[in-house]
Amino acid sequence: MDLQLKGKVAVITGGTVGIGLAVGRALAEEGVNLVICARNQERLAQVVDDLKNTYQVEVAGIKADVSRASEIQGFVDQIKAIYQGVDILINNAGVGSDEKIMDAPDDKWQYYWDLHVMAAVRLSRSLIPLMQNNGGGVILNNSSICAKQPLGYEPIYNTTKAALSMFSKCLANEAISYNIRVNTVNPGLIITPDWRKTATNLGKQEGISADKYLERLAKEKTPIGRFGTPEELAKFFVFLCSPQASYCLGSTYYVDGGWLNVV
Repeated sequence: MDLQLKGKVAVITGGTVGIGLAVGRALAEEGVNLVICARNQERLAQVVDDLKNTYQVEVAGIKADVSRASEIQGFVDQIKAIYQGVDILINNAGVGSDEKIMDAPDDKWQYYWDLHVMAAVRLSRSLIPLMQNNGGGVILNNSSICAKQPLGYEPIYNTTKAALSMFSKCLANEAISYNIRVNTVNPGLIITPDWRKTATNLGKQEGISADKYLERLAKEKTPIGRFGTPEELAKFFVFLCSPQASYCLGSTYYVDGGWLNVV
């Protein structure tokens, strides 16, 4: 299938590790030029070089913490200095949390709200005009199965991801008038460095290894009995970015190995 993506420009937040990196690689393989951001300058430079050398596409790496409005503005200003138009925005940056509602301070709630919700709001608002310059585009918001089926140890993550999913639906209804399609992807158990960190911490509490914790979790939660890989998930992102998914709009897609327990 020709995905008709060659020469497009994609902006990806959190693009140097895990799902964001896998999506960047999968898009680059289709000939998409990339603008990625991350907080770690050294890792960002390494990833940019690797993507350029491997896929022979244009790749710009911009250091930015998208939980901060001022750094988002700087990120957008640098994008505008490179491209007059963009075609794809992947709001991917995010991280799990670990708290109890009664103990979590306001500033922790605010941080995750800014990271998971306001980053998507601000970047979408800023880049939609650049998509209009190109005649339309695609916005994909990387949410989580936890937006609908929460995990007990991360209520802040659950709540902010649910809000991101609703924002995505509302934006889809507005942005389609600009020929911009907005959708949400809700991954389930995808093996990322963040999951390994979580498994290490929770496994230690039970006296088992991270690998044992992950294996048990996958068998308990998913009919498929395993974690998915970022590369598996990235292929779905790429399809949704393509004109071949032209009738996909305002939807939330679960890529979860059967974990979601509702129809």
